This record gives sequence, C-alpha cells and structure tokens, in this order.
Amino acid sequence: MTTHTTGHFTYADWKETAAGAAEGGAKLAHAMVTNTFSGGIEAPRTSCQYAITYVTEKTGVCCGYELLTGTLDGRAGSFVVVQHGSWGEDATVHCSFEVVPGSGTGELAGLTGSGTFSAVRGETEIPYSFDYQL
Repeated sequence: MTTHTTGHFTYADWKETAAGAAEGGAKLAHAMVTNTFSGGIEAPRTSCQYAITYVTEKTGVCCGYELLTGTLDGRAGSFVVVQHGSWGEDATVHCSFEVVPGSGTGELAGLTGSGTFSAVRGETEIPYSFDYQL
C-alpha cells in the first residue's frame, strides 16, 4: 500500500564551488547543502551533495544525493534519495527524487518511494510531496 505525505524543507547552508567551464558554453559546479525537513519527513540537518550544470546563466540541470536521518510519519531511521532537477528562465527548480533501494535503516528498512518539489528563487520554505511504501 502506498502512503502519501507532504511537508516542507529549508536549507541552512549552501556551499558551491566551480568545477569547470567550456569557453562560451556550459559551466559545472558542485554544491554541499544542509536542509531541514518537517512535516511527514522530520529530518534536521540533512547531508546533500549536488552536481550542477549551468547551461546558460539562467538555465541548468542538477543531480544529487541526500541522506535524511530522523522520522517518516513517526517511524525512526534514515534513507538516501537521488534527485534530478532542472530550471529555466523563471528560476524555479523542478525536482523529482527517489529512495535509493536498500538505503533505509531502522524502522525505515525496506523503504521505497518517490516525490517532487519545486523551489522558487527567494522562498525559504520549499514544499515537497512524497509517496512511499514500507
């Protein structure tokens, strides 16, 4: 049976470094991010790593992994999600994420699921939606 949960997250730290650039073309970067999730997922101070491609100054794509430790609808443990995102001229990042198979621990062992979020530039609380099975 699939369970649906929602909430929001905020990021407390974003450390980005340049990783390379093509002359007149795309730029690569790496970001280390700390998020705090609340709602269905309660996870303070997550650990997140992104690889970023800036196609232009205003458009790009990213992928990353995030380790969430805390609770999911009251069940304690941790799990990892892989994220795939993109943004366009409107500066809104649209991202989907999926639980890495076998990454659940504690009461979250065996967790599977996927979700989405859209992060609008300048907003501090980013809503998420997550569908999962245990």
